[in-house]
Amino acid sequence: MAETIPQMFIEVAEVQPQVDAQLSKDENGIFRPRSYAELLRDIEIFSVGLATLGLERGGKVGLISDNRKEWLVADLAILGLGGADVPRGCDATIQEITYILAFSECGLAILENEKQLRKILETRSEMPLLKSLILFDEPGEAAAVEAAEAGLELHNYAGVYAAGKKAEKPGFFRSEAAKGTRGDLATLIYTSGTTGEPKGVMLSHGNFLHQTDYLPALMELRAKDIFLSVLPIWHSFERIVQYLILKGGGTIAYSKPIGSILLADMAAVQPHWFPSVPRIWESVKDGVYKSMRQASPLVRGLFGFFVGVGKSYAYFRNHLLGLIPDFKRRSRPLEIAMSIIPFILLFPLWKLGDILVFKKVKAKLGRNFIAGVSGGGALPVAVDRFFDAIGVLILEGYGLTETAPVLGIRLRRHPVQGTVGPIHRGTEIRIVDDQGGILPAGRKGIIQVRGPQVMLGYYKRPDLTSRIMTQDGWLDTGDLGILTFHGELRITGRAKDTIVLRGGENVEPAPIEQRLCESPYILQAVVLGQDEKYLAALIVPRQDSLTVWAEENEVPFNDYEALVQQPEVRELIDGEISGLIAPKAGFKAFERIFKFDILPEAFQQGRELSAKQELKRHAVNELYKKQIQAMF
Repeated sequence: MAETIPQMFIEVAEVQPQVDAQLSKDENGIFRPRSYAELLRDIEIFSVGLATLGLERGGKVGLISDNRKEWLVADLAILGLGGADVPRGCDATIQEITYILAFSECGLAILENEKQLRKILETRSEMPLLKSLILFDEPGEAAAVEAAEAGLELHNYAGVYAAGKKAEKPGFFRSEAAKGTRGDLATLIYTSGTTGEPKGVMLSHGNFLHQTDYLPALMELRAKDIFLSVLPIWHSFERIVQYLILKGGGTIAYSKPIGSILLADMAAVQPHWFPSVPRIWESVKDGVYKSMRQASPLVRGLFGFFVGVGKSYAYFRNHLLGLIPDFKRRSRPLEIAMSIIPFILLFPLWKLGDILVFKKVKAKLGRNFIAGVSGGGALPVAVDRFFDAIGVLILEGYGLTETAPVLGIRLRRHPVQGTVGPIHRGTEIRIVDDQGGILPAGRKGIIQVRGPQVMLGYYKRPDLTSRIMTQDGWLDTGDLGILTFHGELRITGRAKDTIVLRGGENVEPAPIEQRLCESPYILQAVVLGQDEKYLAALIVPRQDSLTVWAEENEVPFNDYEALVQQPEVRELIDGEISGLIAPKAGFKAFERIFKFDILPEAFQQGRELSAKQELKRHAVNELYKKQIQAMF
């Protein structure tokens, strides 16, 4: 059995050398394949080139690049030589890159392009250990001169590859890869910093291999299955996805999370799987509803009717098949008896809706589509129910960077709605209260886990490691959750995000925010109120929906910023909030939103949002301090 990621890849490449490992675009935008044999050959040659630059076992290599075929070559070559990479995307700031390269003690860094080189040059003095750079793209002459003046040895990917080919060391990569062990450090992934300074998560080969050992079979992956890759490769979710693809003998097709490009690429490669974050699934749903708003009244009516039928059908089907989470003991015979008749009666209507409406939506995903995988954050309930209603399978997963990252995922053959599935083989879970007492199924508390995928610790920060991990290996996730009586897990929020009002009431903001975003006029929402008497919210409207509404209702405005300040718009948003966050919707009296402010601009990655599109609450509190103070 393979002890490292490169050993795993070599085993698969030898079994199916001619299967396509990668699909990437050429200069004309046409997808070109590269087989497992070709990919292995490129890795072998590039590893020799890296060795000529002095990369030794235990060395750390910065890898600052977005998704591209060369990234995987560099990653597996570094790991095969016993090194560890320190990845980050091209959207990283100068400060972030400087911090992670300096703190990780990188002597070599691989960069995507000259733009990333400029970031390095700007703060060169803060990275004294950095000696050599490799650019995937060809640098200009001026850049080479500047790098030399800064004391940096500059190379390009093609040159290192050519040097490796010229050196002719048959068997070098395989012999070096064979020396690796399961406990070796594979990567340092720095957290995206939703709460402040990033921490370097040390992940071993064994952390990743624990998941590649069982997830392909659990998901029933097949050789030649095509995955559309759109997420940042430096993030742990996309990282494990690519390793799972390689272990399963599948194909990685590189795309971008931009609507027009993504849909065109789906049509071109016809993927079987589409792993992405909740925000992308939300965008797909929003896109469907946006197109419906522009359709004729008849089409809109049919769509609304059949989606309603689909939700009712899915509700009774899930009860019939036992796909509803059981946080309280239920009688299965009674559940089946109560759901079977509505299920039978609704099925013909759902089938008609599938023929007339749903198939057109599903056609956008391609004829080979099996399932989507959602990770990196909670999938909004409304989004989950929409895709369930139209018959699109979404397997929601859960994990942390600190767990490499997968802890659980819905079972393909038994996807229990509203959960992230069971915590899987070899991993233990417990739900504890504030005092550390273990809670039974059906009780909400803090999620703690222990297993082979749990990190080695935070790099050079044993103090931070000890705060999150016990001596006997339990990791405190900081997430709140509930276990069903069958072992599935539902995530309910973040412990540190809990708002405590002056009256002592504890409020989880995430469910309220998700509910608010179900409004056709609300794009983003942040609930506030720590140590206050009541809750308030910052609201970002959906610009297109609000503009259409204003035109239909003859609300005068010169520009969008002026529109959001109109009293009619405030009245509209107030009505949406009051209707959505109400006792009849399951919310308590103290969860009501008493005040709100409207923001004209959507939250942006790098400001209010992390790289995973998660809300950075500390950043929101700082950026909108005046607006927040005015509401309280």
